[in-house]
Amino acid sequence: MNLETSPPPAETLGVLETAALLRELTAGLIAVEDFDAALTALVRITRDALARVSWCGFTALRAGEPAGVAASDAPLAGLDDLSYGPDTPAMEAIRRREMVGAENLDAEPRWPDWTPRARELGVHGVISAPVDIDEQVIGAVNLYAGECDVLSSGHQLTAMLLAEHAGLLLAAVRDRERRAALAGEQDATLLADGVIGHAVGVIMTQRGCPADDALQVLRSAASSLSIPLREVAERLVSTVSRPRDN
Repeated sequence: MNLETSPPPAETLGVLETAALLRELTAGLIAVEDFDAALTALVRITRDALARVSWCGFTALRAGEPAGVAASDAPLAGLDDLSYGPDTPAMEAIRRREMVGAENLDAEPRWPDWTPRARELGVHGVISAPVDIDEQVIGAVNLYAGECDVLSSGHQLTAMLLAEHAGLLLAAVRDRERRAALAGEQDATLLADGVIGHAVGVIMTQRGCPADDALQVLRSAASSLSIPLREVAERLVSTVSRPRDN
């Protein structure tokens, strides 16, 4: 880590600011089911919450290959992906499994392909902290400063805590995403069942609702009656198919 630790600027982050950031991240990501959407929320919340941090990005890899990238500000999006090759702060943090950074990119010899472009975009300081998400996905959260010598020891501590907390939140998002995909597959299988598909069609017509909502109506009825879903569907189809007395 090539960051000076003394003396920190007056705006050194405190416990309350870091706690507020982690609380806001939790609130913003607690119900998200899409990984890319979670990354977008994470970088924007982080940018807005941290003093002297001008931009934030995230680099994610799955089995060593790009799995997602997010930037709080579109012009800087390229700094977080692999367009500059593997020689970037994010990739170094991921490889070394430790936080890396520089307070002054104007005098930074590392990352020779990445650093000049970062300076052109107005980035003069960076901290990248590795994020462990799950067995398949790892990444790095990247804090960027628009001035030299403003990333303090407080930012380093916050980046470390942020990386740990983000890993837990993103792992939960990945789990919800997998569960939602599995549920979608199960729903598709159920809708392909003749009688259940017929019953769903009946409810859609009666209520003017989409198939997902109609299937949930069937599930709720099955749960309330404590009978199998297919039996509820059969009863409904039988009822609507029964000839009416004149």
